[in-house]
Amino acid sequence: MTLLWFAFAILLLPALWLLILPLRRAEGVRAAQHAAEASEPGTEQNVAIYRRRLASLEAALARGDIDADRFEEDRLELERGLLEDTERSRRTPLKSAVSGRLLVPVTMIALVAASVFWYRQEGAEGDLALRAAQQQVLQKPGASVTELVEALEIQAARQPENADVWRSLFPLYRDTGRVEDADSALSRLIELEGRRPALLAELAQLRYFAAGRTLGADVRSLVDEVLAEAPDQPTILGMLGIDAFENGNYRRAIDHWRRAIAGMDDGRSADALRQGIETAQRRLAASGQPASDGDQRNMPSGVDESPDAAIDRVVD
Repeated sequence: MTLLWFAFAILLLPALWLLILPLRRAEGVRAAQHAAEASEPGTEQNVAIYRRRLASLEAALARGDIDADRFEEDRLELERGLLEDTERSRRTPLKSAVSGRLLVPVTMIALVAASVFWYRQEGAEGDLALRAAQQQVLQKPGASVTELVEALEIQAARQPENADVWRSLFPLYRDTGRVEDADSALSRLIELEGRRPALLAELAQLRYFAAGRTLGADVRSLVDEVLAEAPDQPTILGMLGIDAFENGNYRRAIDHWRRAIAGMDDGRSADALRQGIETAQRRLAASGQPASDGDQRNMPSGVDESPDAAIDRVVD
């Protein structure tokens, strides 16, 4: 984390330099502006021009080139022009080149504070802390799963809104037999990421096995919710196949497992389901139930195995 903040500080240096740069150029810009204003016609020049033009009008009136009405109109026009020129040439005095310099360090501090605040809100500081905690345990000689779980639990207490913490804890709880903790971690993950079918399917499967492979009301409710949104969700279909197998409904088990394989990306799990299908096909044949043409063509030869062995391979 120290290296990360050091890298952020280096990235901020160009931005801070851009804030300081106008101060370095302020004196030169002020001098150039002052010279430009000094070269423009001032009030005295405008008045001199006005007087020359007024004298020309008076001479024209004396010669009879214009009448009195025309003279008054032109004189009023000259006076309006003088007022407008005077107004345009009137400028606020230039401030000192060092005025407002205090605003620059204030802006620099605000920029740094805003950057840190934004990163804490939108950045991946929590994920980096999580990864650092995992690496610290995994790189320790003789590290145990218990130590890893304890490190992740500390991160869960520090950043309970980080979904990746609960995503990391859930399989560790599940694989070490802490079913209640696994249920809590997965439920918290669902709260943070929404009721996604894949997460709900994991929760249904967890509760199914925790209840002794029984489709209770809560598990059935989760199954219905998942299938309503994702009819081919492989985890749910695999679990339903296991339940059908255990209840002796081998044909339904085969159907569920085949549909599950079609939606799986994990080759190892798909192979386990194929072995389960082979066992279900043998059980189907041994029970005397008529098999479909596809089941008969795919019927494997060999010795039958126990239902528990087939199911254990499927869920392993």
